[in-house]
Amino acid sequence: MMSNDPAFEQKAADIIALYLKPPQHAAVFCVDEKTAVQALDRLDPVLPLSPGRAERHGFEYYRHGTLSLYAALDVKTGKVEGKTTARHTSADFIAFLRDVVGKTRWAREIHIVLDNLSAHKTAAVQEFLDETPKVRFHFTPTYSSWLNQVELWFAKIQRDVIDRGVFTSVADLSRKIRKYIQAYCKSAKPFRWTYTDPRRRIKVTQ
Repeated sequence: MMSNDPAFEQKAADIIALYLKPPQHAAVFCVDEKTAVQALDRLDPVLPLSPGRAERHGFEYYRHGTLSLYAALDVKTGKVEGKTTARHTSADFIAFLRDVVGKTRWAREIHIVLDNLSAHKTAAVQEFLDETPKVRFHFTPTYSSWLNQVELWFAKIQRDVIDRGVFTSVADLSRKIRKYIQAYCKSAKPFRWTYTDPRRRIKVTQ
């Protein structure tokens, strides 16, 4: 969807500047939550690829429940801090932010790119920001979550783990997600965007 945010260009430029030239002695994280991740226990095994035949999935499965995944992508290193929770509330979001801040004590400033979800703008979140002045939020424009680089990582974990996974319980799903994050961080690299046609500008609906 095209953005109808009247401040689209200013917000986009602010975020892109953080990616291209972050402030000195600052950390930049892209943060979001992936909600309602299902722990599906497939009743039939996945049939692998073979010559002339695509991979096939059985249609029957047992749903054990869901969880939410919070993730903070370090723009400089590409590494990810992740946490799974039973729900996605403002309190869960703040607890995750405290974890991220606690692991980034070296930074004089912590810039966080995130979307406009209501849980990101509660009175409790504002209180956290008042208590932690070195943390600053940068909200993506309306309908522009693609500007948040953590969405690229969410797409990757969806392909690598969730879509093809078999999970015997919510705890099993959580364990496999954490194991994936640990393995991913060992060889993580930052995302490098390229703009294929600089003659064209992203337009905002009037």
